Amino acid sequence: MIEKKSIYYATPGLLAVIIFASNFLSTDLFKAGYQNFSVWFVLSVFSFACGWLINKTLSYNHGGKVVFAVIVASVFVSVILVSLFSEYFGLSNLLVENMILYVLRNIMLGAIAFFGMALSEVMLLQKEGNKGKSKEDDAKKILIAAQREAQLIVEESKLKAEKLIYHAQQSVDDMVERKTQIERRLKEFLSAEKELIKKYESEEE
Repeated sequence: MIEKKSIYYATPGLLAVIIFASNFLSTDLFKAGYQNFSVWFVLSVFSFACGWLINKTLSYNHGGKVVFAVIVASVFVSVILVSLFSEYFGLSNLLVENMILYVLRNIMLGAIAFFGMALSEVMLLQKEGNKGKSKEDDAKKILIAAQREAQLIVEESKLKAEKLIYHAQQSVDDMVERKTQIERRLKEFLSAEKELIKKYESEEE
């Protein structure tokens, strides 16, 4: 959420001044000479810059409402100004048609400001989208690394389990072999004992 300071509303005020100043240009831009058209072009550039700054400072939604209010107010003031001072603006004839031209010009400068706001907002959204995409890529990399680490842990656990099973089997085999050796020695000892007993009995007879 953008903090809206009072100084930020200076930009809409400047836009209102620019739109109002366009009333003092001739409605016939191309026949009035290059100087008049150059001034009109500069006003258009300033309107675009104002829209850009309004989007940066007042956000797109609130700034759009402010720009719309500026356009409506400027059109209203322009209509009153041109109506009261029609002779100054050279509108003794065809007052309504020329007034419509003034109104359309004010609306056009406001539309250029809206275009500046829209372009600024698109670039901001694109930057946020790129940041979101980079975060998503980082998350995917972290997930892949975690999967690899988990796979390594599982493989290491399998190796340890196989080693434990091998050592346990080897211990069992050793115990079986020892048991077999002990049984063989006992049999040899018993057979030797029997022979000694038989030999002893035969000597007594």
